Amino acid sequence: MQTSSLSPQAPIFTLPIAKVRSVYQTADVERRLDKLQTHSESREHDSLRSTYERMLQRGPERFQMKPSGIPEMASLYDALPNFTDVLDDVRRHVALSQDSTDGLEVTPMLLLGKPGIGKTHFAKQIADLIGTGMNLVSMGSLTAGWLLSGSASQWKGAKPGKVFESLVDGKYANPVIVIDEIDKAASDAQYDPLGSLYSLLEHDTAAAFVDEFAEVPIDASQVLWITTANDARSIPNPILNRMNVFEIQPLTPSQARHIALRLYQSIRASHDWGSRFDDVPQDDLLDQLATLVPREMRRLLMAAFGNARLASRSTLQVDDLPRGAASKGRIGFMQ
Repeated sequence: MQTSSLSPQAPIFTLPIAKVRSVYQTADVERRLDKLQTHSESREHDSLRSTYERMLQRGPERFQMKPSGIPEMASLYDALPNFTDVLDDVRRHVALSQDSTDGLEVTPMLLLGKPGIGKTHFAKQIADLIGTGMNLVSMGSLTAGWLLSGSASQWKGAKPGKVFESLVDGKYANPVIVIDEIDKAASDAQYDPLGSLYSLLEHDTAAAFVDEFAEVPIDASQVLWITTANDARSIPNPILNRMNVFEIQPLTPSQARHIALRLYQSIRASHDWGSRFDDVPQDDLLDQLATLVPREMRRLLMAAFGNARLASRSTLQVDDLPRGAASKGRIGFMQ
């Protein structure tokens, strides 16, 4: 069994390897390689040839992970107080897979909420819970429409997509793949970057997903999909209909203050230099941090620790926060 010791911001789980699962058939790979060698002796398809050879060398079996039982998720609920509905959904799926030979299957989810509210951090915590790691695909900085599904091998510079890489080059049959800012995916007449999701988000069709580069069926049915967005209006309805949609509400003032305290303690505990600082920050510092979204809290706390150290102080003061911190990242509070 495998034990993960996480920071104070996350719980400790005992994670067994549930079973081994094949993510492709070697016979399919061998057929494609034989065909390639028969019809092409040039260096034009060296990349594709090496991909097939790598698949045969690595073999098709990957670990399929799941928690050993319904985990004690109190720490996650405490660390992510505005994600209660999503955590409840994950907990239900974990319960279904408990005491059975079935793998953990979680319905693809869309997290809607303001930037910096913690959507990507939530995905990382779920990946830690399952024990498979997280693969992040940012649609906001997408420069190639084939990033998910690969590009046809005849194109110059062609290569497999992120789904293929996660399953073939990774260790797990059920990785967490996060599509960040899915609402920013831009499409043109030639290629829709979300087109592959129509099959990937459906369990049955995902079981035989074909990357456009390798053209070998891959079992992507166990992938746990988490997508994030600020606005759902630009997401096609057929994509939305394949996911559970959760609107992540802003933190209440008390929740934001609690998150600020946890972040302070987490940063302090995860660094050797943390012992030089107070166990608990001052109230006025927490009050100031609580006006920010969690992403800004962490960044500004790191700067404040550095400023306090330069001043040879063990106590962080409000003045240690960079100027303009309160106005730059102010959070929209729930009343």
